[in-house]
Amino acid sequence: MKAIIIDDEPDCVKLLALQLKMYCPQVEVIGEYTGSEEGLNAIRGTAPDVVFLDIEMPKMNGFQLLEMVGDLSFAVVFVTAYDKFAVKAFKFSAIDYLLKPTDAKDLIAAVQKVERSRRMDSRQLALLKQHLSPAKPFPEKIALPHHDGIIFVELKNVLYCEADNNYTWFFLANGQKHLVSKTLRDIQDTLEERNFLRVSRQHLINLDHIAKFMKGEGSYVIMTDGQSITVARSQKEKLVERFGWL
Repeated sequence: MKAIIIDDEPDCVKLLALQLKMYCPQVEVIGEYTGSEEGLNAIRGTAPDVVFLDIEMPKMNGFQLLEMVGDLSFAVVFVTAYDKFAVKAFKFSAIDYLLKPTDAKDLIAAVQKVERSRRMDSRQLALLKQHLSPAKPFPEKIALPHHDGIIFVELKNVLYCEADNNYTWFFLANGQKHLVSKTLRDIQDTLEERNFLRVSRQHLINLDHIAKFMKGEGSYVIMTDGQSITVARSQKEKLVERFGWL
């Protein structure tokens, strides 16, 4: 697998190249660049399988560089110093990322993902830019990693999510359901700020799709598709608070 590293910090470039050599021998680093323009020319001239790319760079940032490339016929792993809140945007877009300073275990995991899917969908990049934009902090879609690619789903159409061991089922308003290779906890971390609530170990629900809340000892909600979902005793108070119910 041929790789290019583009980062305006020389020390970060050297460290990542060394880590790839030590921990990911299947990756051949064919170019190391500290300038975005040099990196762009290298991508056009060498056709890499994966590009490890910094976002914040002078003259041309990582997003602008990818726009200049046009057709993304390679995988992209962003190497970023963004804080934990912005990292949610990467998860929301199903885009691989590494936090600086890069950790060996995270690097190995990112390379393994690239080996399974060696191309970025341009819609993922558009989603990421939208999520990181302060002008519109709550995008309308989420990208879901699927066994044969990426599924793009509008949040308003997600009724609820159901845990299935290390996977999660997404149940949609049109009757479809999709199995995603993420745990429900991972999904919860991404969606709870988007009007979703974990009501039990098994379920994360879209509060906009609650049709009825049944109080009592065994509380449960009825969703707009008629599905009844149990509300754990520990989560009942949170649900009531979110709606301001008496």
